[in-house]
Amino acid sequence: MARILSIDYGKKRTGLAVTDPAQIIAGGLVTVATSELFSFLTDYIKKEPVERIVIGEPKQPDGRPSENMARVVQFVNRWRKAYPEIPIEFYDERFTSVLAHRAMIDGGLHKKARQNKALVDEISATIILQSYLESVRRR
Repeated sequence: MARILSIDYGKKRTGLAVTDPAQIIAGGLVTVATSELFSFLTDYIKKEPVERIVIGEPKQPDGRPSENMARVVQFVNRWRKAYPEIPIEFYDERFTSVLAHRAMIDGGLHKKARQNKALVDEISATIILQSYLESVRRR
């Protein structure tokens, strides 16, 4: 079975997470510079089979699109054009950064480690993916 990959798309950095091959659990993969995201994913799918990509849909707390939405849509359109065989879908990412910080605190990480924005992005991508998996199982 192929993996599912998730993206926490940011202006500067993008966190990535993937499932195990059985698509049971999500785990952090890496954080990459957003400018290198497309080439990183292109290389990754050559090495690992990916069934679909889930990308965090940036929204304001009230549900309106955030300022980053235009960049995300531009990336999604580029991906769909280049790799139509690997679907990419949106998943609500509201509060994932807050949840990531909470997970870091609960995990006992010291303040200095919690200030690592790359780690926050990777954990956020993991939370997006795990939430997506749970929503699929509930359907």
